[in-house]
Amino acid sequence: MTRSPTPQTAALPIDATSASLVLLTAALWGGTPVAIRFASDAIPPVTMAGLRFVIATGFMLVWCRWERTGLGLNRTQLGWAFGLAIILFLQISSFNIGVQLSNSSHGAMLINTFVFWVVAFEHFVTRSDRLTVRKLTGLIVAGAGVGLILTVDQAAGAAALDAPSLAGDLVLILSAVLLAIRITYTKHALQKMETGKLIFWQDLLGVGLFLAYGVFGESFRLADLTSAAIWGLLYQGVVVAGFCFAMHASLLRKHSASQLAVFSFTTPLFGVMLASLLRSDPLSAWLLVSAVCVALGIYLVNSGKKKAA
Repeated sequence: MTRSPTPQTAALPIDATSASLVLLTAALWGGTPVAIRFASDAIPPVTMAGLRFVIATGFMLVWCRWERTGLGLNRTQLGWAFGLAIILFLQISSFNIGVQLSNSSHGAMLINTFVFWVVAFEHFVTRSDRLTVRKLTGLIVAGAGVGLILTVDQAAGAAALDAPSLAGDLVLILSAVLLAIRITYTKHALQKMETGKLIFWQDLLGVGLFLAYGVFGESFRLADLTSAAIWGLLYQGVVVAGFCFAMHASLLRKHSASQLAVFSFTTPLFGVMLASLLRSDPLSAWLLVSAVCVALGIYLVNSGKKKAA
């Protein structure tokens, strides 16, 4: 889930067309855990990540050529890119494993708590942004939602096809923390090189790590592939890494990152709905309350940001 910042001149107001496109990308991002769950029925989680990022690397190569971005790295840039690839490997691997151990709806909600970890890092570690009453309220509301996911909703979904598990949910929270680290690290790395170049090398080096682990640590045969797994893999690589990246980058040329971020509260809601429709995840009352709490928390945190000019 790489949401790439792109330089812009002046932020325009969000019109109906842009709002529709932002909501579309949010919905597609929300479907990522569902696609992972379908693919994980036949493909081991880390191998799946490697195959996904093979597709993503190909897309980024085309993107960099389209943008006329050079791909050469100096020693400093290589260090930043390799560091980001390691974080990518840990974050995506833990996310895929967590979704496999739990279910799509929990994955959609818990991965999006990365927003709150970013706020914590920016306040306590980098000190680049400060906590406000609004943000703190958002953290508390979302924390209550996560608490419901980790406790009462475990029992509510125990009989489902994809039953949630506490172990899987804890791995998903770890992945959210790693995603926040990845975003914070990326902000600093982008001071050293262009966005396209950084993402290309992150993906390419990450593919090596994913597939190396897959060869030695997992067992996978092409004969095990199902049509659902192939579609799930293509969704991750083409729709999420390709279309969503391109659409978000295009929108960032007209609107500020904070204007777009406000809409991100819809991502876990879309994820829960798609998990229910496509994987039959149960829509328990507790799950719905949890989803609303996490979404409201994300909205409160992001809507309190100042809009960049």
